[in-house]
Amino acid sequence: MATLPFTSLCPITVSSSSSSSRLTALHALRASASEPVLSQHTPRREFLKGIGLQALLPLVLLREAPPSLAREVEVGSFLPPSPSDPSFVLFKASPKDTPALRAGNVQPYKFILPPTWKQARVANILSGNYCQPKCAEPWVEVKFEDEKQGKVQVVASPLIRLTNKPNATIEDIGSPEKVIASLGPFVTGNTLDPDELLETSVEKLGDQTYYKYVLETPYALTGTHNLAKATAKGNTVVLFVVSANDKQWQTSEETLKAVLDSFEV
Repeated sequence: MATLPFTSLCPITVSSSSSSSRLTALHALRASASEPVLSQHTPRREFLKGIGLQALLPLVLLREAPPSLAREVEVGSFLPPSPSDPSFVLFKASPKDTPALRAGNVQPYKFILPPTWKQARVANILSGNYCQPKCAEPWVEVKFEDEKQGKVQVVASPLIRLTNKPNATIEDIGSPEKVIASLGPFVTGNTLDPDELLETSVEKLGDQTYYKYVLETPYALTGTHNLAKATAKGNTVVLFVVSANDKQWQTSEETLKAVLDSFEV
């Protein structure tokens, strides 16, 4: 704030005989106070304003980083080719990737991806980082996406949310329809109508059983087409979701199905 000269703060004696003289003195006081402020301080104020904007800009960019900055590297640049199909790369989750893996709440999992896909940032509130190792609600493990083909995410849910039986298998929890009725909102991002479930199947990989789903979800936040694969291991139910809009599905349906089939805990 500008400081007025000391003299301008001193009382001014004005004759009471004339109201016009009083007004003239008041105008003179205002002029003497305002002129130095404008002439002496405006350049400095503008200079500091410019410095302030330049200093704040990096902070704004860091706080509101656009999604593209969070996933600018294609997975093909750091993931190895898939042994089963070198046209894909293989993602194998490890404790360094997620809080739940570090806490031992989720068993390691793997799946393939097209090499052009990029990893998306998972918000801290969705990652389970705040509640490990005792989370009461499902959380998102990892997310990958490609604007032209679609997106995938791994969602983990505490087993106790679906059953009271410790170390239950997916069959112990119930039928494929019962499981997807409980986990459907985590596939669509909002709600799941039973009519949107087009197909279910059961797959055995070693001693692990998986429920697989094909869904057509016109009102889903994740996309109009969703594929899902669920299994239970330890104290967690793991749900793998593959999503696409109509345009992505039309050109990448077979690729997305291959990605779903590759998921394994």
